[in-house]
Amino acid sequence: MGSGETPAEVRCVAAVPCWVSLTARGLEGAKGFYGPLLGWEFEPGPDRFGPYVHAVVGGEAVAGLGEAGGGAIPLAWTAYFGTESADAAADAVRERGGTLAVGPLAFDAGRVAFAADPAGAPFGIWEGPPGRARRLDLPGAPMWIELRTPDPFAAALFYGQVFRWDGRDPERFEVRWEHDRVVLRAEGHSVAALAKAQPSGPAGLPPHWEVSFAVPDADRALARAVELGGAPVGTAFDSPYGRVARLRDVEGARFAVISPKS
Repeated sequence: MGSGETPAEVRCVAAVPCWVSLTARGLEGAKGFYGPLLGWEFEPGPDRFGPYVHAVVGGEAVAGLGEAGGGAIPLAWTAYFGTESADAAADAVRERGGTLAVGPLAFDAGRVAFAADPAGAPFGIWEGPPGRARRLDLPGAPMWIELRTPDPFAAALFYGQVFRWDGRDPERFEVRWEHDRVVLRAEGHSVAALAKAQPSGPAGLPPHWEVSFAVPDADRALARAVELGGAPVGTAFDSPYGRVARLRDVEGARFAVISPKS
């Protein structure tokens, strides 16, 4: 995600998450929750699939928020993986036991699809203008994206085959094992991970990609979220990547906030 970009113009960083978007029942309610919590301002976005806005921090488009239509898109945060070919990635999803829910469809400057992995975790596929990975060091921007799943190794095989993790330039892309996770690194930054869902985690929570947004203080953000009508999912805790608080927004969509390690 770069300066002045809209979701339609988000640079396609192949093989890793390059955009996050919320599907909500009510756009105004979502804006009223996330705006004060994460310091977001909002600008109009492409409305082919219904009302849609960009969340903006410091002039940077950091996420998208849209209203649910009549399709199969879950009411949740979705992480989109970049790919050179949405059609090839969609074919690979089906061939390797995943489910293709929508698309691929032409969408402004690229092509988009919505899918689920074999364990049921939803994710998006984005084919757009190519770009380079970078992490936005901004409060309110997505800082960490992590799959919570019963078998991260099986999941890594699935995503690795769909997005061709093997054979990429090791100077630009790397898959490693660290902190009990399969970690994806792009352009020298750890950008996402696949981790085993722990028994101590939220009960009954299905496999999902958890989107964590950067905040100065996770504990204060948790308290502010409750004031705004959200709810905690457990207590805040320290992770190898910072202090994390898992939350539900006003409609129940799950996400997390994270205070970067000093």
